[in-house]
Amino acid sequence: MVDYHASNSQASSGGPAIYMDPREQENDWDRDLLLDPAWEKQQRKTFTAWCNSHLRKAGTQIENIEEDFRDGLKLMLLLEVISGERLPKPERGKMRVHKINNVNKALDYIAGKGVKLVSIGAEEIVDGNAKMTLGMIWTIILRFAIQDISVEETSAKEGLLLWCQRKTAPYKNVNVQNFHISWKDGLAFNALIHRHRPELIDYDKLRKDDPLTNLNNAFEVAEKYLDIPKMMDAEDIVNTARPDEKAIMTYVSSFYHAFSGAQKAETAANRICKVLAVNQENEHLMEDYEKLASDLLDWIRRTIPWLENRAPEKTMAEMQQKLEDFRGYRRVHKPPKVQEKCQLEINFNTLQTKLRLSNRPAFMPSEGRMVSDINGSWHNLEGAEKGYEEWMLNEIRRLERLDHLAEKFRQKATIHESWTDGKEAMLTQKDYETASLSEVKALLRKHEAFESDLAAHQDRVEQIAAIAQELNELDYYDSPSVNARCQKICEQWDALGSLTQSRRESLERTEKQLESIDELYLEYAKRAAPFNNWMEGAMEDLQDMFIVHNIEEIQGLITAHEQFKSTLPEANKEREAIQAIQAEVQKIAQYNGIKLSGGNPYTTITPKTIDNKWDKVEQLVPQRDKALQEELAKQQSNDHLRRKFATQANIVGPWIQTKMEEIGRISIEMNGTLEDQLVNLREYEQSIIEYKPNIDQLEGDHQLIQEALIFDNKYTAYTMEHLRVGWEQLLTTIARTINEIENQILTRDAKGISQEQLHEYRTSFNHFDKKGNSGGTKKWTRLDHSGGLMAEEFKACLISLGYDVENNKTGDAEFARIMGIVDPNNSGVVTFQAFIDFMSRETTDTDTADQVIASFKILAADKNFIMAEELRRELPPDQAEYCIARMAPYSGPDAKPGALDYMSFSTALYGESDL
Repeated sequence: MVDYHASNSQASSGGPAIYMDPREQENDWDRDLLLDPAWEKQQRKTFTAWCNSHLRKAGTQIENIEEDFRDGLKLMLLLEVISGERLPKPERGKMRVHKINNVNKALDYIAGKGVKLVSIGAEEIVDGNAKMTLGMIWTIILRFAIQDISVEETSAKEGLLLWCQRKTAPYKNVNVQNFHISWKDGLAFNALIHRHRPELIDYDKLRKDDPLTNLNNAFEVAEKYLDIPKMMDAEDIVNTARPDEKAIMTYVSSFYHAFSGAQKAETAANRICKVLAVNQENEHLMEDYEKLASDLLDWIRRTIPWLENRAPEKTMAEMQQKLEDFRGYRRVHKPPKVQEKCQLEINFNTLQTKLRLSNRPAFMPSEGRMVSDINGSWHNLEGAEKGYEEWMLNEIRRLERLDHLAEKFRQKATIHESWTDGKEAMLTQKDYETASLSEVKALLRKHEAFESDLAAHQDRVEQIAAIAQELNELDYYDSPSVNARCQKICEQWDALGSLTQSRRESLERTEKQLESIDELYLEYAKRAAPFNNWMEGAMEDLQDMFIVHNIEEIQGLITAHEQFKSTLPEANKEREAIQAIQAEVQKIAQYNGIKLSGGNPYTTITPKTIDNKWDKVEQLVPQRDKALQEELAKQQSNDHLRRKFATQANIVGPWIQTKMEEIGRISIEMNGTLEDQLVNLREYEQSIIEYKPNIDQLEGDHQLIQEALIFDNKYTAYTMEHLRVGWEQLLTTIARTINEIENQILTRDAKGISQEQLHEYRTSFNHFDKKGNSGGTKKWTRLDHSGGLMAEEFKACLISLGYDVENNKTGDAEFARIMGIVDPNNSGVVTFQAFIDFMSRETTDTDTADQVIASFKILAADKNFIMAEELRRELPPDQAEYCIARMAPYSGPDAKPGALDYMSFSTALYGESDL
């Protein structure tokens, strides 16, 4: 007995040996030399049929498997037929030694193909040992019919099983899990035939409960149409609890080889389907990008004119509504657009990464929809937005000032018009023509008092004109009516001056003839007029409207009011002195028995008038106190709002800055796997999102401040606009950082980069990324690295990884080549994504245009073109129609009607540069 287990550890041809577990072989063939009778019967028939399917090519066959191989001649012939190689010349003698030598030559050849034979020797075969002969034939079947089967990285038995499972998966009542029980009902055999030659079998008419019919149908069809000899009896399979696995495998392998041509086509179709699926997904992403970009740009184009509209409104209510609309824009409309812009950039980066990983040309958006175009439009939007709110607040201040001035103008104009009422009639009367001397003197003194009063009112007229002028300069919407009223007052004032001068001249002409004067009345009139004017001025001031913006301003008004109140005792003494003059007149008249006719001839200001106005002043003082205290409380409340906002802002501002710095550190640290980093970053992003209520609280506080018309805040350097920008940038930065990790995972998985390699790449990249970001004190920044390598930094990084790019002719040329790959736009900066794309491209392979063209060539049966019906037969419907719609007509010399050019399609997929 020859023990090939000991003598043939390596194949004589140098190829790898097929290792067969000795324990398994002994269990199968050697243990007590026993074999299940039913299995032995199945193996005899199956192996005999299999051998004859090959021997008939040499014009012979066997009848009895253990007898016909005893002399070794047909055994050597069988090996030559199935291998296509010549074996050593057999010995033709009839002696036992000649037979043993021939069988040994056959066994040596089998061992030379890398097969370890255990317990199978030439003597047993020559002696007609059935078990050993069957074992030897099974070894030959394994080596030459099953070993080379490969399906999706599995081979031999596993590969054959996977092939069966894939081919029969769509068929009802078929579930291939092994090479024994799964084939008893015959449906699996029929399914294999129907899958490749559907015209040969009506599968829907087969019944699971009729295995004999099913098996016989499959065996007969295979023998008649597929040239696969009948290797088993249906009755043996059905009547055996568990059919012999090796017999089934041998039979099924014949089906596999019969359909091997279809298998190649399927492999080619699978490759094409994979490529098309990637392309379809990429086109879908491109369409999504184009739509999202168009929608965002349309929104920006519609919004900018609205933000650039600086047309002022006429009233406070209209401007406040405009301000409220702007707040709604900032709170409701803009934040989703910020997220859309960020998502657009993320989608663009992800799409470009997928295109690079699948060797597709980079995506170029349609004109005007590049990320840079969107960023430019967004910059224009923010430029239009900048200053819009400030302009509205200034307009509100201006309108508030205008309303205040307009009310002040109306108040002073009303007081003045009330004072001038009847003055023209008084100045134009001729009473002095019939008056006595004393009456004339009285009229003259009265006129002098009027002139004093007139002069006292000059200041009010000037104030009215000044207010009207200021309203005009501030573009008050009702300026025409103000101007008309002011013009009327000025013209009336000029007329009163002219009439006053004319009456004085008339009285002075008459005064030379008249001498009667009452000194006490005159003194009363002279003192009463300015005192009365002072009281009118005091009442006007006490009723004057005021507008303040902080505590200091209202405290200044309160202080001025207190100073005014401190003068009231002296004013009261003057009032009592004036009243004493009138009392003295009454006393003298009574003492001298004089009957006074009417009041003081020199003034219309009576003691009662003075007392009434004094009472009015005393009433207005506490009212003014109340108004000032109410305004003080309002300003204290405003100051509370300022402090409340500042307290929260002084927490949120540093928090945002801290988070920005932490993100900067996270982006260059490499703790754990990319998945760990992604999980940590998403948890970190969630913690940031959970901070949103603090921003909302600030927005609420800020709205209260604006509704209170508070325009400054000395307690904090942070504005709401500043914090909004920081918050939006924080959300954008963490989203971009997550997207960078996701793209690294995509690259790693697609290119087969190990975690250790990616770690090494990131470590090298970060080591040479020395240029930090910097910004002003009012910008949110990431602290440490820039995220890109300058050319010299990148060269140093390559050298550290073992690339020969030193400063010599060869090294410079190599470095220029690499820079052309990682920085095709000559920006001078190499990003980490471009760096790992380059490193992965150097070490891995992906589908290429040549591979896709080769796959199409298989489907086209080696033609230079492919027909639409061939695509529809080999590819899923949607992908077949996808190809047909995009393939140009073939115009080569061997063209035929309807021929399609698959070369042009591959060019479109990969770009000219890859072909």
